[in-house]
Amino acid sequence: MKGKAMNVIRLAVAVVAGMAWGGAVLPAGAVSPAVIDIASTFPGSMPILGDAAHGLARRVAQVSGGELALAFHEPGELVPAADTVRRVADGTIPAAWAGAGWFAPGDSAYHMFSSVPFGPGIGEYLAWLYHGGGLELAREMFHREGVHNIPCILIPPEASGWFRKEISTVADLRGLRMRFFGLGARVMEKLGATTYQLPPGEILPAMQQDRIDAAEFSLPSLDQPLQLYTAARFYYFPGWHQQATFFDLYVNKSLWERLPLRHQALLETACGEAMRDSIAAGEAAQWQAMKEMQAEGVRLKRWPPAILVAFEKAWNEVVTEESAKNPNFARVYASYAEFRANYAIWKHFSNMQ
Repeated sequence: MKGKAMNVIRLAVAVVAGMAWGGAVLPAGAVSPAVIDIASTFPGSMPILGDAAHGLARRVAQVSGGELALAFHEPGELVPAADTVRRVADGTIPAAWAGAGWFAPGDSAYHMFSSVPFGPGIGEYLAWLYHGGGLELAREMFHREGVHNIPCILIPPEASGWFRKEISTVADLRGLRMRFFGLGARVMEKLGATTYQLPPGEILPAMQQDRIDAAEFSLPSLDQPLQLYTAARFYYFPGWHQQATFFDLYVNKSLWERLPLRHQALLETACGEAMRDSIAAGEAAQWQAMKEMQAEGVRLKRWPPAILVAFEKAWNEVVTEESAKNPNFARVYASYAEFRANYAIWKHFSNMQ
């Protein structure tokens, strides 16, 4: 195993028969479970992302009959929040709760497995990943790095960001310092902004300390607890940069290969259930958060058509440039683009819009 020695599977010394663990009660006579420590990029209190992590732990504890447990660790407890996936790769920690984009500084193609600007909605993204070759490409790449990835969350379109002032033209974006994640950050940079990739807990302090002028993070129900509305009042939609977003459970590959097949199957199945729940929760929770933030003075805005056109033009330029300099990005994007071109036949005839 790479990196320093680590306790990839440890026995939970505090668990005894009949004692509650992670919200689940182990059956009488159950043995102490093998525990996989999970370093999270997102706070456990965060709606959807944190809820899904705790829900996953409960499912695993219940369905495994006490054989396997997941120990969720808050951001920074084991490793810095932004380093979780890389620390799984180098063997420092056994598992992480994050998104593929956190691995992308070394290869931009990883972004394609998290979210794509002007990309597919939930159904189409799922179709490419599971039946269009996307997951095979992702696992080929992650396995080379010593990581096994399991898609575990999928959320609907995000908001486009928080701004201190109204954005009326593309020129208003020039000079902005903005927290922005993923490939969308490249688009914003083309339009004159300077972007920063910050973990969620660092966004509001950066705005309060005037280190950034604007920020995007996620859905309204996830943005609301971060209280970004206390630093910026203009809240823009639609989330052109993330129309659907995957988050994964990442397991050190050496550990994954040592797990019994039933535990591997359990983790894959439990993540599938977590994904179903995250889709439903994501769609159900946004209007309430939007109404509550409006009551706090937030101004909900839609991008003018001319700015959306500029975003898409810049995105197409990013695709051309990234494909030219990164053969791996070109390969993954070609798979994605071919699937979308064929899917468009079904989309055109099946959709009411």
